[in-house]
Formats: sequence, structure tokens, C-alpha cells
Amino acid sequence: MEVPAINLKAILLIHWLLTIWGCMLWLPPSYTWGNFTMLAMGVWAMAQRDSVDAILMFLLGMTVTIVTDIVHFGLFYPAKARITHTGRFSIGMAILSLILKPLSCFFVYQMYRERGGDYNIHFDLETSVDSRCTTDSADSTLLGRRY
Repeated sequence: MEVPAINLKAILLIHWLLTIWGCMLWLPPSYTWGNFTMLAMGVWAMAQRDSVDAILMFLLGMTVTIVTDIVHFGLFYPAKARITHTGRFSIGMAILSLILKPLSCFFVYQMYRERGGDYNIHFDLETSVDSRCTTDSADSTLLGRRY
């Protein structure tokens, strides 16, 4: 089964709108700064269509904001308080944004792979240590010359 192509512009528009509505009443400025910074990285990824770094930074920003949003909701959710209709709307939109972020991360990850991103992490420690410690190339050039 093939994953449907979702436009990056649509992902940015949805999260931008939900972030604006979520910031209307009850969340601290750190929520606003974090989410709008993530959206700025998304605009960068949209502007540079071939950049693997831009889409990777947007993906990482989105995954970090998932964690920070959970922390914000846990710390700042109004407990046993009378919540106005505007507050309920704001809370609902912020929670909806959080619910949609893992799905958006999945689609952004597909875009990362389409742009040629290497999704396998390699820690080749033996090669990097050997390349710094060997002096075969220097020794072979000195031994090959006659003085």
C-alpha cells in the first residue's frame, strides 16, 4: 500500500492555524515560541525543496514540540477552574494540534526519504579510528624514494 502524498504547504497551514487558535488564551509564551519556531523551519523546508537538512530540521522540530506540548499541557492545564468558551476552544485546538503532529511527522518523514535523506544511522567507529591512526600512505611514499 502506497502512502498518499500530502503537501508540505497543507501541513504547515493546518499547524499554523491550530497553533494560532491554541495560543489565544491559556498557554505560556514558551508554547508559542516553540511552535512558531518549528513552523519557521517548515517554511524553510518548503522554500528549499531539495534540501535534506531543512526537512530534517522541520521533522526534528516537530518531534521536539510533541514532547514540549505534553509538558505544557501537564503544567498549565487549568485544574478545577471555570473555563470560558474561548478557553475551551483554545484548549481544544492546542490538543488537536498535538494529536495531529505524529501523523504530520509520518508524512514529513516520507518527504525526508523522497529528498534523499539517509534514515539509517551509522556509527562506524573502527574505520574512523583506523583512518586517524594509520600512517601507511606517508610511510609508503617515503620508502619508495631513494636518497
